[in-house]
Amino acid sequence: MEPSISIRNLKLSFGAVDVLKDLNLDIGQGEFLVLLGSSGCGKSTLLNCIAGLLEITDGQIFIGGRNVTWEEPSKRGIGMVFQSYALYPQMTVEGNLTFGLKNAGVPKAEIDERVARAARILQIEPLLKRKPAALSGGQRQRVAIGRALVRDVDVFLFDEPLSNLDAKLRADLRVEIKQLHKTLDNTMIYVTHDQVEAMTLADRIAIMRGGLILQLGSPDEIYNRPANKYVAEFIGSPSMNFIEGTLDANGFSAPDMTFAMDGYQFAGDRRGDGPAWFGVRPEHIVSGPAAADAPVRLNARAELIEPLGSDTLVRARLGDRKVWLRMDGQSPVRDGDDLPIGFDPSRASLFGKDSEQRL
Repeated sequence: MEPSISIRNLKLSFGAVDVLKDLNLDIGQGEFLVLLGSSGCGKSTLLNCIAGLLEITDGQIFIGGRNVTWEEPSKRGIGMVFQSYALYPQMTVEGNLTFGLKNAGVPKAEIDERVARAARILQIEPLLKRKPAALSGGQRQRVAIGRALVRDVDVFLFDEPLSNLDAKLRADLRVEIKQLHKTLDNTMIYVTHDQVEAMTLADRIAIMRGGLILQLGSPDEIYNRPANKYVAEFIGSPSMNFIEGTLDANGFSAPDMTFAMDGYQFAGDRRGDGPAWFGVRPEHIVSGPAAADAPVRLNARAELIEPLGSDTLVRARLGDRKVWLRMDGQSPVRDGDDLPIGFDPSRASLFGKDSEQRL
């Protein structure tokens, strides 16, 4: 099947600064792709290039098999939702939804049909006669999404649409956007720095850094088999624990510990014996009686407790290292407790010390 969007050797430079560096990316029909990364990584810039809001330095962009590299944004068949709602304050919700369609000469009957459909899907029918000042932040963002929806296009672009909302509204609207994609089955590209949004919404995630895509894969792949140490650190809260040591035929060794890497799946032929990072996620470390059955067993001491209700985060000292554990919310652990811990190396990650690539 022809990709919905194809990006070929895309480059964007501002003077001597290369912002996007020879990017290649195919996005499937009906796929929900999330561009994830920290501020300044190039994710919003890439979205704006796809939208036609920035003139690229080199490369090509195809939407629906059509080369749109030099086409105006209005001709690309996209709907875009921005971080700021960008609603016309003097117009009602209905006016905001219909304004672009009227300017495009869409017949009134079709405008009415599109607005009614969008209002029904987004549950904003009772709000159509209100002005933006009379709406909550979540309602305004629904209207902004509706304005893209009425364009009746195949591709939707979201640029951090939930960043201005409080935590509860973000969670609620995240569910609604996921349901919207399920209902419409349109191609959607979503920019965020929030890993929870990325993991819950995406069919695939593209993790970006310095104008490059470091890893492109499903949330499960990104979480369980990060391609490099940066991705491993970026995904997960608290971040993955890392121990610096050496990998050889006997397994992994670090001061005060040596254990076999039984069951670990190396990435292709990259075994790479020598200096390495061993990484294990806080939720993959067991403690207390459960540690007795783990393949690797160590002794730590709890030094900081963060109760979260459903679970408890514990920072423990392992020799001269600090590691985070995610425990059951009702665990009776206290500051200063001796804490037997354990983990299964087959669920861990290994990265080369210098390359930081997955081994």
